[in-house]
Amino acid sequence: MSDLVSDTAMVMAAGLGKRMRPLTASMPKPMVRVAGKPLIDHALDRLAENGIARAVVNVHYMADALEAHVIDRSAPEIVISDERDALLETGGGMVKAQDSLPDPFFCLNADNIWLDGPRDAFRDLSARWNPDEMDALLLLTGHARAVNFSGQGDFYMDAVGQLTRRRTGRIAPFIYTGIQLVSKRLLREAPEGKFSTNILWDRAISEGRLYGVSFTGLWFEVGTPQAIGPTEDALKRG
Repeated sequence: MSDLVSDTAMVMAAGLGKRMRPLTASMPKPMVRVAGKPLIDHALDRLAENGIARAVVNVHYMADALEAHVIDRSAPEIVISDERDALLETGGGMVKAQDSLPDPFFCLNADNIWLDGPRDAFRDLSARWNPDEMDALLLLTGHARAVNFSGQGDFYMDAVGQLTRRRTGRIAPFIYTGIQLVSKRLLREAPEGKFSTNILWDRAISEGRLYGVSFTGLWFEVGTPQAIGPTEDALKRG
């Protein structure tokens, strides 16, 4: 793990998956199959391949099925963060799980699919990490490397990597991939209960402590059933 700054990732798997309906009427979104295996296995297999030893997986929607699917894995070792009682969104989910997380920790969405470039995503983040300057470091991609993505982008990034939000009515050049490296400083004085990580990111932006790094690989937006076919085709092409 010498070139990774953390051996642990939080995997966000608790959401309702509304955009993936009707497939999520009968299964949680991380269990939807793409290219022969569930979305969450794409993420967990990539963690294992890249030497990340532990994955803290939060569960809420159809939690029993998701927990049963992942709990016997040894690579990475699985720790369940149980949100059965209340869905906490991304920010609240990290706060609930923080006692199981080191400082810093990787965080990624359970429905992420990506193909690494010359260096894998977690080493891209580790190589850029500076805890003295950063509360979080987001893995970003440009529109040309975002397969199936049709939105307006999320962030502007300056020459040193500091991030600001897309302005209303404008196109932003960088898209958040759903993968980040997080300092526990980001979670300080967090709201209670359910809230979005955006609240914490906005504070970090105001303090000049939200940074990004441009991903060297390909990232796939797999938010709807219609995106599955094109994603499978692109993966076959490698």
